[in-house]
Formats: sequence, C-alpha cells, structure tokens
Amino acid sequence: MHFASQILRPPYEARSKFLQVTTGCSHNKCRFCNYFKDVSFSISPTDEIIEDLEELKENNNTFKRIWLQGADPFSLSFNRLYEIALMIHEYLPFVQTIGSYARVDSLKNKSIEELRILKDVGYNSIVFGIESGDSCLLKYMNKGFNASDIVEELSKMDESDFDYTVIFLNGLGGHGYGLNHAIKTAEIINQLHPKRVMVTGLTVFEDTPLMNDINCDDFIEADEKERIEELIVFLDKLEIETFIDATNASNSVPIFGKFPENDEAMIRHLKEIYEKYGEKTLRNKRENLNKV
Repeated sequence: MHFASQILRPPYEARSKFLQVTTGCSHNKCRFCNYFKDVSFSISPTDEIIEDLEELKENNNTFKRIWLQGADPFSLSFNRLYEIALMIHEYLPFVQTIGSYARVDSLKNKSIEELRILKDVGYNSIVFGIESGDSCLLKYMNKGFNASDIVEELSKMDESDFDYTVIFLNGLGGHGYGLNHAIKTAEIINQLHPKRVMVTGLTVFEDTPLMNDINCDDFIEADEKERIEELIVFLDKLEIETFIDATNASNSVPIFGKFPENDEAMIRHLKEIYEKYGEKTLRNKRENLNKV
C-alpha cells in the first residue's frame, strides 16, 4: 500500500480500510497543526491507486467502507472523486460507502447536483474540520475560511441530503475566550444539519506557530475547567438534532450521545467528573493519552 505519512482517521473509522488518494494537506497553514509539515500536498496517480485496490482485493477480505487518506481528499475535483469511486467499486464491489476528511473550501468547486452524484456513488459521512464558528479566531488560526463560508458551503451538503460530520475544537479560544468561541460556533452549527458533531480537544504541538505564540505569551491555553465550561456552553446553545461525539484521547472527559435527548446527562457527567478528579488529574490524563 502507498502511504506517504501516518494514517489519519476519526476514532470510529478504525474498522475501515484505507486508500491513499492524496498526500498531505492542500492548505497546511493552520497555526495549531503539525500533521503534514514534512509532506507536500500531492495527488496520487491512477496507477498507484489501482495497485492499492488490487492489493486490497487480493487480501480476500470483504469490508463495507473505504476511508480515503490525506488531510482533505474531498478537495479533489468532482470528476476525480467520481473516477475514484468507480475504481473502488470495480475492484471492490462489496464496498458500500466511501469517507474522508475535508476542508470547508473543498466544496467551492462542487455544485449541489455534483454532490448528489457523489453521494449516489457511495460517498458519505465526510468529516469537515470547521474547528470554530468565530471568524476572528478562524483568521488568527489561519484556517483559510471564515464563519460565513462554513454556512454557505456546508449548506450544499444539507441541500444534497449528504451525511457529514463537523469538528468542534474545544479549547481553541484559549484562556478567557472559550465561551465566545463556544457561543459563536453553536450559532453557526445551528444553521446547518450535520449528522455528528465531533468534539476534539486542542493539543498544542512543539513545532507549531501556536506553540511559538505560547512561548511569547501571545496565547494562553485554556485549563481543564475552562474547556469543560466551554463545552457545556456549546451544548447549552446548540439547538439542532445531531450526535455529540467527544470520545477521542484529546478529551479529558469523554462524552457521547444523541442530542438534544442526552444533553442533560452529558452536561451532568462533565460536571461530576471535574468535581471528582479536579484540574491536575484531568490535565495529566489528557496529556498522557495524547502521547500514546
């Protein structure tokens, strides 16, 4: 298999099979991210994709889902994504769905009708790293899009009846700004219909511009209490029907549930765990899990 870098996937895609169609990130400028600093963005040639599909076929295992590799494979053109789906179904006819990460601006080159066609050939549950709905924070973190872009582009997913997930990056506002971040993000997501909101906790890596900001006292990380308060406010302001998934290692207090049915139980759990374990224990837990 052709994998130019580490496998990148949400936790719940662990049972999917992986196929590299892009390498690196088409943006690769976010202040908090170091995943692809050593890999330039490139598009996999057809012969490599076919070789990998043949290898997956030779393993004689049937599986229902392919997770495309790369930071944002959905940035590929409609025609290229359509071709990849046809190749997957030709070599692996038992595959039912195809997923990937995506950036908000991955949708700018796709019409609603094209999204409907991609959905019909198997793409679903695309994961968009919106991170925040606060345009000032998005600009500071150099995400490459603003809050209005999120609504404009992801509305295409809603109009095409295309299942998708959005990522809320808990703690991104830093010390003293988390509640604004939570409120504004909820306001943006309330205008959309994601099937899932995946909550991840901000982890600051050594070789990132954001760590430089911390070292220069230009950014102060939110503590565990602030992160939990931020998440509670986010849940309190959220109004849509969705699933909340905060189960990966970046969260010191994992929660999962259907929203709004499980809203009160999730908020109660967040409060109880913080009261039971406190700041130091929860921070150590999160930091240690992120080292695994």
